[in-house]
Amino acid sequence: MSYDQVQSMRRRGSRKFAMISTYPPTACGIATFAAALGDGLEELGDEVRIVRVGGLRDESDDRVVAQFSNADGSPSDDALAKLHQADVVVVQHEYGIYPGNDGESIVAALETIERPTIVVAHTVLQHPTSHQRIVLENVVRLAGAVVVMTEAGRARLCNGFDVDPSKISVIPHGAAVGSVSDLAPDRKHPLLLTWGLLGPGKGIEWAIDALAMLKNVRPHAVYRIAGDTHPKVAAQEGEAYRDMLVKRALARGVSADVQFDAGYRDLPTLSKLISEASIVVLPYDSPDQVTSGVLVDAIAAGRPVVATAFPHAVELLSSGAGIVVPRHDPRALANALRIVLTHSRLAESMAAEARRLAPSLAWSSVAARYATLGERLIGRVRVPV
Repeated sequence: MSYDQVQSMRRRGSRKFAMISTYPPTACGIATFAAALGDGLEELGDEVRIVRVGGLRDESDDRVVAQFSNADGSPSDDALAKLHQADVVVVQHEYGIYPGNDGESIVAALETIERPTIVVAHTVLQHPTSHQRIVLENVVRLAGAVVVMTEAGRARLCNGFDVDPSKISVIPHGAAVGSVSDLAPDRKHPLLLTWGLLGPGKGIEWAIDALAMLKNVRPHAVYRIAGDTHPKVAAQEGEAYRDMLVKRALARGVSADVQFDAGYRDLPTLSKLISEASIVVLPYDSPDQVTSGVLVDAIAAGRPVVATAFPHAVELLSSGAGIVVPRHDPRALANALRIVLTHSRLAESMAAEARRLAPSLAWSSVAARYATLGERLIGRVRVPV
């Protein structure tokens, strides 16, 4: 969305948005997404209230007005009352965040909500179970509009599920990093960076294997793995995944070149971390990742990316901001990293393309598109007062 369109959205008058979602301080990508989208909508002049899923209500956060569910998992009367005070309800959908089998309690909530609803589908599985398919099809049926964040997500949803294609819109994931810097890597020790919540499926073991194949590359690269273990993974498995990575780096002879940097980072700290990277490495295992906030943040910060072939990477990097390699293939990953590390002009052209893409990923632009979609729903659905 252009600057003029964003300014037009700011002038159109305030709307009340209610959002059903996990929310900080819960440590998950959807919580971070919800907070950033809320900030973007408020920047446009809208009011945003959160009906929180999971976690404990933070009484100090005025934006959080209710908890989504009762003790038995059913939508609470308080939550429904707050939702009905909104002009538009935004529902962040992910199978694992709502009570019930495959998060099916959100279906009952949608059946009750009398306001226009936008469902944000964070996960569209390539091979869902029959129950997962039923849940998502019901969610789409009850929604006024459904947002996916990539064309791959739209194709998978429209082709693999019984849904109304006219309801589906593509709005990209917003970027948490607002500033774009020129590529100025450390020439003595180029930094390879992966960040986010850690756990099986992140594929970091393949990147460690690839690093071991780059010992003869000069200048010598360092690989930083930033982030805590995902809370759900930590609750079930402790630090087993991180411990495996430490042992793998030792076994491959690169432990001195692998930095484990745990801890939460606010926006300024994350921005600085990404700006120091020569290459962002996304070695994910899953073919189902149709959305990656980390990928969007890397592009918005103007960093070259080397990623495995998950759908979002294939789509977003197709114009030259990165290189895509097969999943589970450390040799292909090493070859791609070697090319970028040893060809400065290629790295600079990748960074330039990332900078070109960055403005369309800014949260101000993304939030304005949600606001426009909400306006369309309000115009289409006359809600009794």
